[in-house]
Amino acid sequence: MSLSWQTILAIGLGGFLGAIVRAYAVHFTNRYFSIEFPLGILLVNLVGSFIIGVLFAYFSHFTVSVNVKAFLTTGFLGALTTYSTFAIETYLLFSTSIYLAILNILSNLIGTIIAAGSGYKLIQFFLK
Repeated sequence: MSLSWQTILAIGLGGFLGAIVRAYAVHFTNRYFSIEFPLGILLVNLVGSFIIGVLFAYFSHFTVSVNVKAFLTTGFLGALTTYSTFAIETYLLFSTSIYLAILNILSNLIGTIIAAGSGYKLIQFFLK
């Protein structure tokens, strides 16, 4: 399967915007909640997971172009949520507090699954 230039452009534009939103969200969260826990990354992961659940439920009921799906999911949400940052921040937390590191792992892993499922179920409920 090959990607069209339109789909590649949609992913790139979505990624550009998602990365900017993530940077601002993390910056402002860390600015207003000055704690040793990576709350900003957790919040973008939870919100992004909820939104992808909403979108996939919507896509299952309505026809949406491949380019719009690519823009929103692979591009925007792919850049908004950030597993690599989660990984390094968790690694660094282990050197200061094993409890905060484990809390971060469980919050991101379980929280994002619950957020994605909640978004999916919410839209499924409203579209019935």
